[in-house]
Amino acid sequence: MEEKNKLIKHILQSHTINISKYDDNFLMKSIQRRMSETGCKTLGDYNSFVLKDINEAGWFIDSLQVCYTEFFRNTLTFSVLEKIIIPSLVMRTLKSNRNEIRVWSAACASGQETYSIAMLLNEFSTVKGKKINFRIFATDQSELQILEAKLGRYTEKELNSVSLKRVNQWFTKSDATYDVKPQLKENIEFSVFDLLNEEYSCPPTSIYGDFDLVICSNLLFYYQPEYRKKIIEKVNHCMSENGYLVTGESEREILNQCGLREMYPMSGIFHI
Repeated sequence: MEEKNKLIKHILQSHTINISKYDDNFLMKSIQRRMSETGCKTLGDYNSFVLKDINEAGWFIDSLQVCYTEFFRNTLTFSVLEKIIIPSLVMRTLKSNRNEIRVWSAACASGQETYSIAMLLNEFSTVKGKKINFRIFATDQSELQILEAKLGRYTEKELNSVSLKRVNQWFTKSDATYDVKPQLKENIEFSVFDLLNEEYSCPPTSIYGDFDLVICSNLLFYYQPEYRKKIIEKVNHCMSENGYLVTGESEREILNQCGLREMYPMSGIFHI
């Protein structure tokens, strides 16, 4: 514990980043991984290594960036989005004075989740002869991940879960990779945003939030309970009345522990 606290203090002093916000198990696994990669046998040895190598603290911080994602990740999630949530939002928009459906793809990593949602929304973009506008605000705390998402270039293997029809419609093959067509990017705003940033209550690019749908999956369990609550409070503040929040199934208990349904008046909380 003492050696871990030394590392936390050093990272805070050298990079002004508080890594104590991360869940203990996740943090220790990340430390042990770096120990193995640097040949350090004890945490004390690793602390000494961090002090000697000016680059190691940065490498360790980078290792904490959770960036795993894939197209249409979790079949059930996107089935519910396609068959229940998005049709509901479309019908609500048709009956109201709202000009567009507003979506926040939080912690979007390299963009696969965001583009998957964009494909679905495009498929519902015209209903009963009326154009349905939408805008997706996709954020991640990693600038590198956002640059990759904006580029929108993926391998054939990464497109395994995308139907051939959608691949042909939304991607252009370039040698061994596939590039997202500009048409799919038209309604997406990618930006760097830290969910724990205390200066902004919602992504600055969205101006005022008011999201009809927020996708925040497989993220909360990486943080300590107090920080999980801060993220949930921020998400709730950004949502429109009767908005939908989609989380991962593994986060069901986290939201229950926070008393989410009692605390916040959201109409739809999907643990999928």
